[in-house]
Amino acid sequence: MIRLLRPLFLLLPLLGGFSSCQNAPQQQAADLVVYNATVYTVDSAFSKAQAFAVQDGKFLAVGTADEIRQKYKGKQEVDAGGQFIYPGFYDAHCHFYRYALGLRFADLVGTTSWGDVVSTLQRQRQQYPQAAWLIGRGWDQNDWPAKQFPTKDTLDKLFPNVPVLITRVDGHAAIVNQKALDLAGVTISTPVSGGVIGRDALGELTGLLVDNAVDLVSAKIPEPSATEANAALLQAQQLCVAVGLTSLADAGLDKANIDQMEALQKQGKLKLRLYAMLNPTAANKQFYFKNGPVETDRLTVRSFKVYADGALGSRGACLVEPYHDRPKETGFLLSTEKEYRALAKEIAASKFQMNTHAIGDSANRIILNIYGEALKGQKDRRWRIEHAQVITPADMGKFGQFGIVPSVQPTHATSDMYWAGERLGSERVKTAYAFEQLRKQYGQVALGSDFPVEDINPLFGFHSAVARQDAKNYPEGGFQPENALSRPDALRGMTTWAAHAAFEDKQKGSIQPGMAADFVLLNKDLLTAPAPELRGAQVQQTWIAGERVFSLKK
Repeated sequence: MIRLLRPLFLLLPLLGGFSSCQNAPQQQAADLVVYNATVYTVDSAFSKAQAFAVQDGKFLAVGTADEIRQKYKGKQEVDAGGQFIYPGFYDAHCHFYRYALGLRFADLVGTTSWGDVVSTLQRQRQQYPQAAWLIGRGWDQNDWPAKQFPTKDTLDKLFPNVPVLITRVDGHAAIVNQKALDLAGVTISTPVSGGVIGRDALGELTGLLVDNAVDLVSAKIPEPSATEANAALLQAQQLCVAVGLTSLADAGLDKANIDQMEALQKQGKLKLRLYAMLNPTAANKQFYFKNGPVETDRLTVRSFKVYADGALGSRGACLVEPYHDRPKETGFLLSTEKEYRALAKEIAASKFQMNTHAIGDSANRIILNIYGEALKGQKDRRWRIEHAQVITPADMGKFGQFGIVPSVQPTHATSDMYWAGERLGSERVKTAYAFEQLRKQYGQVALGSDFPVEDINPLFGFHSAVARQDAKNYPEGGFQPENALSRPDALRGMTTWAAHAAFEDKQKGSIQPGMAADFVLLNKDLLTAPAPELRGAQVQQTWIAGERVFSLKK
């Protein structure tokens, strides 16, 4: 009897092992598994994870490395090497289309004098001698020793036969030569509303154009061909994904621009996700009011971009009290209050947002009040104030009262801080660039860069937001540090809060199951790294919809 039982006894461990294999959970297939990372999910709890799985362009599961790797087998598996992963960065206010086309222009950012500008233009002309126009952008007279607007005299002498137009860094002023003025038919008698045509003491044209006056000349610049524009857009895309950008809010487009970019998206060439703000032209309003918002996987069209005033640097921002350094000037609105009120009423009757550029405290007050009248208590229309740079204490609470999204650009504060006090005076500047005060009013701030006005790198904005310092880590202790954002809030501002401002927060902005699998891998922990190291953090990889669109070459 013992002999008969012994073989059965020996088989029991094998049978037990077979049974346990049958009960082991089978791994599920996934397109992608990423593990061995510190993952900042930016969910409602701001939780951290170690790994996630992706399927069909969306996050499938998020958890510990053991949880994810035991449950999922990826067609592609990525060891993050212990580095740091964040949701794809979202620039809530930029000019992507304009930036792309501008890649062929003379880069005047960082020029230190008018002579430096002229030398750059001469090199540009030598490189492109057949170009019909000589165009540049990015100069800032506040960075020059004299801090005065230049005149066209030198341009007339050096470039008498080619029209020249060079725009200031904020895009709200330009210097043109006589050839450009002649082509546009601009004379000392040309009227302009919401802008300035510069004249000297004798009444002669200086070549300076501010705000709406710039359009008189820029309208004469020929549009690039579709082939040229497509090449520029794809070149610009590579520069964006290299700094971790996966979504962009492009402020101020026409239907033709949007159609062109959407065609590239449908061809699988333009991977970036776009939230397009429309110019409020009659043609754009007629088409989109009739057809309604556009919401595809990579394109949202549901807002109109409106300009209330100009910029502080060119003294076009509309202020309640005169400029501290020009006691007889208050800036100006670019249209009348009656026109803004009528437009707000039109947009309120549609499904679209109204997103208004407002820099000066008077412009902000006027637009906030018009918003309040038009919205009639609808607090989740997510209408936006773009820039919201100078706000009086009396108007600050209106962001929360009316449910208005503050859409701000942190690097504007650290670029302007050298001269903002000269424009505004010591008291009024205290409620300028007041990002934390604005966050408290609405509960959120959407963060952008306004590129090409500022650099495209979102980490520069993150550093400016939390340290209130520029690239030189100046000033010590930060510029008006009481308005610094916390690091978690700054990260929210460039991910989930930016998505909220575009009605996209149910689709993207955080690393959670069901959300778009857009993420960026960095070599630094943005939540703990010393502030001086933040701008130097390197993007290792950028992914959009589970597809790697950038990888740092080593």
